[in-house]
Amino acid sequence: MMRKMLVWPVIALMTLGLAGCASDKKQTTAEIEDASVGAGGVSASGLGSGSDASGQVIGSQAGTVDDPLSRRVIYFEYDSSVLTDEGRFIVEAHAAYLASNPGMAVVLEGHADERGTREYNLALGESRGAVIGELFQGLGIDPSAIRVVSYGEERAVALGHDDNAWAMNRRVEILY
Repeated sequence: MMRKMLVWPVIALMTLGLAGCASDKKQTTAEIEDASVGAGGVSASGLGSGSDASGQVIGSQAGTVDDPLSRRVIYFEYDSSVLTDEGRFIVEAHAAYLASNPGMAVVLEGHADERGTREYNLALGESRGAVIGELFQGLGIDPSAIRVVSYGEERAVALGHDDNAWAMNRRVEILY
Protein backbone atom coordinates (compact mmCIF):
# COMPACT_ATOMS: atom_id res chain seq x y z
CA MET A 1 0.00 0.00 0.00
CA MET A 2 2.81 2.39 0.93
CA ARG A 3 4.49 1.60 -2.35
CA LYS A 4 1.43 2.62 -4.39
CA MET A 5 1.25 5.91 -2.52
CA LEU A 6 4.86 6.75 -3.42
CA VAL A 7 4.57 5.83 -7.10
CA TRP A 8 2.15 8.62 -8.05
CA PRO A 9 4.19 11.52 -6.60
CA VAL A 10 7.33 10.15 -8.29
CA ILE A 11 5.54 9.89 -11.64
CA ALA A 12 4.17 13.43 -11.24
CA LEU A 13 7.64 14.82 -10.48
CA MET A 14 9.19 13.02 -13.45
CA THR A 15 6.46 14.30 -15.77
CA LEU A 16 6.96 17.87 -14.61
CA GLY A 17 10.72 17.55 -14.98
CA LEU A 18 10.46 16.24 -18.53
CA ALA A 19 7.91 18.86 -19.50
CA GLY A 20 10.32 21.59 -18.42
CA CYS A 21 13.04 20.18 -20.70
CA ALA A 22 10.85 20.22 -23.78
CA SER A 23 10.11 23.93 -23.88
CA ASP A 24 11.28 25.82 -26.96
CA LYS A 25 12.17 29.48 -26.69
CA LYS A 26 11.02 31.23 -29.83
CA GLN A 27 13.14 34.21 -30.84
CA THR A 28 11.50 37.28 -32.22
CA THR A 29 12.73 38.98 -35.36
CA ALA A 30 14.06 41.87 -33.27
CA GLU A 31 16.12 39.53 -31.06
CA ILE A 32 17.62 37.85 -34.11
CA GLU A 33 18.40 41.17 -35.78
CA ASP A 34 20.15 42.40 -32.63
CA ALA A 35 22.14 39.18 -32.33
CA SER A 36 23.18 38.99 -35.99
CA VAL A 37 24.29 42.56 -36.59
CA GLY A 38 28.08 42.75 -36.77
CA ALA A 39 30.52 45.64 -36.54
CA GLY A 40 29.90 46.48 -40.19
CA GLY A 41 26.18 46.79 -39.62
CA VAL A 42 25.30 43.53 -41.35
CA SER A 43 25.30 39.87 -40.47
CA ALA A 44 28.60 38.03 -40.44
CA SER A 45 29.35 34.38 -41.07
CA GLY A 46 29.99 31.92 -38.29
CA LEU A 47 33.74 32.38 -38.79
CA GLY A 48 33.64 35.89 -37.41
CA SER A 49 33.56 39.17 -39.20
CA GLY A 50 36.82 40.07 -40.87
CA SER A 51 38.66 36.77 -40.42
CA ASP A 52 39.28 33.69 -42.50
CA ALA A 53 39.04 30.07 -41.35
CA SER A 54 42.48 30.24 -39.73
CA GLY A 55 41.44 33.28 -37.70
CA GLN A 56 43.67 35.64 -39.68
CA VAL A 57 42.35 39.15 -40.25
CA ILE A 58 41.24 39.69 -43.84
CA GLY A 59 42.48 42.93 -45.37
CA SER A 60 44.21 45.86 -43.73
CA GLN A 61 41.00 47.56 -42.57
CA ALA A 62 39.05 44.46 -41.55
CA GLY A 63 36.54 45.16 -38.85
CA THR A 64 36.01 48.81 -39.74
CA VAL A 65 32.55 50.00 -40.66
CA ASP A 66 33.56 50.83 -44.24
CA ASP A 67 35.41 47.57 -44.93
CA PRO A 68 33.46 45.45 -47.43
CA LEU A 69 35.43 42.34 -46.42
CA SER A 70 33.80 42.47 -43.00
CA ARG A 71 30.47 41.95 -44.76
CA ARG A 72 29.84 38.29 -45.49
CA VAL A 73 26.13 38.38 -46.32
CA ILE A 74 24.62 39.57 -49.59
CA TYR A 75 20.88 40.32 -49.48
CA PHE A 76 18.42 39.96 -52.36
CA GLU A 77 15.00 41.29 -53.28
CA TYR A 78 11.93 39.06 -53.17
CA ASP A 79 11.93 36.29 -55.81
CA SER A 80 15.17 37.63 -57.32
CA SER A 81 18.77 36.59 -57.81
CA VAL A 82 19.88 39.97 -59.18
CA LEU A 83 22.73 41.58 -57.25
CA THR A 84 22.25 45.08 -55.89
CA ASP A 85 25.01 47.66 -56.35
CA GLU A 86 25.99 47.20 -52.70
CA GLY A 87 26.07 43.43 -53.16
CA ARG A 88 28.28 43.76 -56.24
CA PHE A 89 30.68 46.03 -54.31
CA ILE A 90 30.98 43.46 -51.51
CA VAL A 91 31.48 40.57 -53.96
CA GLU A 92 34.19 42.50 -55.84
CA ALA A 93 36.06 43.11 -52.56
CA HIS A 94 35.92 39.40 -51.71
CA ALA A 95 37.05 38.52 -55.25
CA ALA A 96 40.09 40.78 -54.81
CA TYR A 97 40.86 39.02 -51.53
CA LEU A 98 40.54 35.60 -53.16
CA ALA A 99 42.75 36.70 -56.07
CA SER A 100 45.48 37.76 -53.65
CA ASN A 101 45.16 34.42 -51.77
CA PRO A 102 45.09 31.78 -54.53
CA GLY A 103 44.99 28.80 -52.14
CA MET A 104 41.81 30.05 -50.49
CA ALA A 105 38.45 28.42 -51.27
CA VAL A 106 35.02 29.94 -50.79
CA VAL A 107 31.59 28.46 -50.11
CA LEU A 108 28.56 30.44 -51.19
CA GLU A 109 25.47 29.44 -49.19
CA GLY A 110 22.24 30.47 -50.90
CA HIS A 111 19.10 31.03 -48.84
CA ALA A 112 15.49 32.05 -49.44
CA ASP A 113 12.57 33.15 -47.31
CA GLU A 114 9.75 30.76 -46.41
CA ARG A 115 7.40 31.78 -49.21
CA GLY A 116 7.24 29.38 -52.14
CA THR A 117 7.66 25.63 -52.28
CA ARG A 118 10.67 23.88 -50.79
CA GLU A 119 11.91 22.91 -54.28
CA TYR A 120 11.50 26.44 -55.63
CA ASN A 121 13.36 27.95 -52.67
CA LEU A 122 16.23 25.47 -53.06
CA ALA A 123 16.50 26.43 -56.74
CA LEU A 124 16.35 30.15 -55.87
CA GLY A 125 19.09 29.78 -53.25
CA GLU A 126 21.20 27.91 -55.81
CA SER A 127 20.60 30.64 -58.39
CA ARG A 128 21.62 33.37 -55.94
CA GLY A 129 24.83 31.55 -55.06
CA ALA A 130 25.56 30.84 -58.73
CA VAL A 131 25.23 34.53 -59.64
CA ILE A 132 27.93 35.40 -57.12
CA GLY A 133 30.05 32.42 -58.22
CA GLU A 134 29.84 33.54 -61.85
CA LEU A 135 30.86 37.06 -60.86
CA PHE A 136 33.84 35.63 -58.94
CA GLN A 137 34.83 33.66 -62.06
CA GLY A 138 34.42 36.75 -64.23
CA LEU A 139 36.80 38.56 -61.87
CA GLY A 140 39.45 35.87 -62.32
CA ILE A 141 38.78 33.44 -59.47
CA ASP A 142 39.45 29.77 -60.28
CA PRO A 143 36.12 27.92 -60.53
CA SER A 144 37.55 25.01 -58.52
CA ALA A 145 37.91 27.38 -55.54
CA ILE A 146 34.17 28.15 -55.55
CA ARG A 147 31.45 25.92 -54.15
CA VAL A 148 27.76 26.85 -54.21
CA VAL A 149 25.35 25.26 -51.73
CA SER A 150 21.65 26.00 -51.43
CA TYR A 151 19.67 25.64 -48.24
CA GLY A 152 16.52 27.28 -49.57
CA GLU A 153 14.29 28.17 -46.63
CA GLU A 154 15.83 25.54 -44.33
CA ARG A 155 18.31 27.73 -42.42
CA ALA A 156 16.39 30.88 -41.65
CA VAL A 157 18.15 33.48 -39.50
CA ALA A 158 14.89 35.27 -38.74
CA LEU A 159 11.94 33.16 -37.64
CA GLY A 160 9.21 35.76 -38.09
CA HIS A 161 6.54 35.80 -40.76
CA ASP A 162 6.82 39.43 -41.86
CA ASP A 163 8.71 41.57 -44.38
CA ASN A 164 11.67 42.18 -42.05
CA ALA A 165 12.19 38.49 -41.34
CA TRP A 166 11.79 37.53 -44.98
CA ALA A 167 14.30 40.21 -46.07
CA MET A 168 16.92 38.85 -43.65
CA ASN A 169 16.44 35.32 -44.99
CA ARG A 170 16.90 36.22 -48.69
CA ARG A 171 20.68 36.04 -48.73
CA VAL A 172 23.94 34.43 -49.75
CA GLU A 173 26.56 33.91 -47.06
CA ILE A 174 30.22 34.02 -48.11
CA LEU A 175 32.26 31.51 -46.10
CA TYR A 176 36.01 30.89 -46.26
